[in-house]
Amino acid sequence: MKIFCVGRNYVNHAKELNNPIPEKPVIFLKPDTAILKSPQPFYYPDFSKDIHYEVELVVKISKQGKHIQEKFAHKYYEEISLGIDFTARDIQKEQKDKGLPWEIGKAFDHSAVIGTFQKVNFEQKHISFRLEKNNTIVQNGNSVDMLFSIDKIISYISQIFTLRVGDLIYTGTPEGVGPIAIDDRLEGFLNDDKVLSTEIK
Repeated sequence: MKIFCVGRNYVNHAKELNNPIPEKPVIFLKPDTAILKSPQPFYYPDFSKDIHYEVELVVKISKQGKHIQEKFAHKYYEEISLGIDFTARDIQKEQKDKGLPWEIGKAFDHSAVIGTFQKVNFEQKHISFRLEKNNTIVQNGNSVDMLFSIDKIISYISQIFTLRVGDLIYTGTPEGVGPIAIDDRLEGFLNDDKVLSTEIK
């Protein structure tokens, strides 16, 4: 099982981190050891002092595919959920400043929280979602605001990687990312249904 993540897929999030707007999807991967299933707690790692939450729509691949045309991409997934892409922002910045890969700030153990999956309603054009921290909304997102749609992302990734059943795609985060602290509680809502929760320990 592969975990694909898309960076800078919302204009306002790219701007809040002073990143340029990409012309193609920005893709990085996480190992399967990054998965943390809701509602398991997240234990703050000792190698970072600045872990940030990033809530994202997550697609689960349901059929193996390669070189998928965008118009057929919807045939390769049936379920969607929310995930949190935890980022060690201090480690990531340190690596980026040196011009080095920054996987160690993104792909560490339990850095990919995953919620409960729901069947996709393909008649629904736009998917809304939000993240609450300690009962306060910190991120609000909608798939209509994506720079690259789910189908475009699937098509793009499949030109480079073979997609297999069970692979996950974290499709990018809207603006509002921020730090977590011990005893915080994060809850994710997909179309107002709570599908994700984790407590910071």
